Amino acid sequence: MAGGIDAAIQVGTRDVAKYIPGAGIAVDLGTGFGTHSIPLAGAGYEVLAVDTSALLLSTLRENSKGLPIRVVASDPLQFHRYMSIPANLIICMGDTLTHLECVEQVVRLSHEVRRSLVPGGKFVATFRDYSNLPSGEARFIPVRSDSDRILACFLEESPEHVIVHDLLHAALPRQAWRQESRRVREGWFSSQLMPSVFEVADVSGLPSGKSRGRGICCRFPG
Repeated sequence: MAGGIDAAIQVGTRDVAKYIPGAGIAVDLGTGFGTHSIPLAGAGYEVLAVDTSALLLSTLRENSKGLPIRVVASDPLQFHRYMSIPANLIICMGDTLTHLECVEQVVRLSHEVRRSLVPGGKFVATFRDYSNLPSGEARFIPVRSDSDRILACFLEESPEHVIVHDLLHAALPRQAWRQESRRVREGWFSSQLMPSVFEVADVSGLPSGKSRGRGICCRFPG
């Protein structure tokens, strides 16, 4: 549903274009199948790619042979355990932040990121912006479709979270369709957190994900 590995990496390359070519260590939190890890490694970084999905990491390994990428199956909150020296760049893009269980975990991750960066290192994060939740029909968001699959989601607000329901329709023989539902509990990203931990360097030109979103680049003062 990402459009294939080649198309996804093209998008990922545009996402990180401001930070390539580069050198030193880059950490990709929630790397998935390497949308950003592969272009970063190809541009000169040694990449630590962290994700919990064995399936996605297997795809990353298959498509990154010969590149300086170290693949780690781990909770992104534990990424620092796999580092021996500080990183020059840490990215957390897509839905990784909002898949954390609570704001406290976001705070914890942000402090671990700061401790893991070299002076002047950068932390680039993107996340869905739910500060003004859409209402009515706007809650239903088409994600992607092809001849065999249609993926959409709709949003539901609770007191402390936004519930994202992913709806996947897959074509079956004889033109029948099967619906699969997935409910994801999304954690809120604190708008006050990043300025308290990092110096905000840039909030322009970063990707917004499959729905309305925002991006932020933070620099570790030093």
